Amino acid sequence: MNVLHVDSSILGEASASRALSGEIVRRLRTSQAELQVTYVDLAAAPLSHYSAASLAAGAGAEGARDAALLAGFLRADVIVIGAPLYNFSLPSQLKAWVDRIVIQGKTFRYTAQGPQGLAGGKRVIVAIARGGVYAPEAGTEFGESYLKFVFNFLGITDLTFVRAEGLNVSPESREQSLQGAHASIQSLSPAVAAALAA
Repeated sequence: MNVLHVDSSILGEASASRALSGEIVRRLRTSQAELQVTYVDLAAAPLSHYSAASLAAGAGAEGARDAALLAGFLRADVIVIGAPLYNFSLPSQLKAWVDRIVIQGKTFRYTAQGPQGLAGGKRVIVAIARGGVYAPEAGTEFGESYLKFVFNFLGITDLTFVRAEGLNVSPESREQSLQGAHASIQSLSPAVAAALAA
């Protein structure tokens, strides 16, 4: 079973999304000893903005890296993403990665009936960290809603969010939210283990 672990926070050890995504992967390892985990740190090794060369599947180092990122995504059975919210949306680093996996003919195609996702059968778990608090389906939050749309567009419907929010409201709010997120990971693990074993 292959796991792709993607982090995008710029905060290093102080990052809540990194801590949560790391815990998810550690718990997956305890439930499946033979997991193969590929780690991608988009802050430590940032991608360039999507370009004409990327769109044309260019040659050279950039083209090879783009191809490797797409291959890693296609190979993965489970994708774990650490996704902080910056200024109401995802980090540009994470958006650049999304641009490398949403590829016509590889992960989706257009048909007479509309677009069709080609990457179904994967499970995606997103550890999302937000400084503020957003009501469900809030029109002012463009991170979680964007990822839901993208992965559904690619045919992936097994999508779970572990949320830590209100992290900048107060120290008490941060602690309470992180405790809730860790509890969500613990309750998530048996279901994930069962899915991996199936």
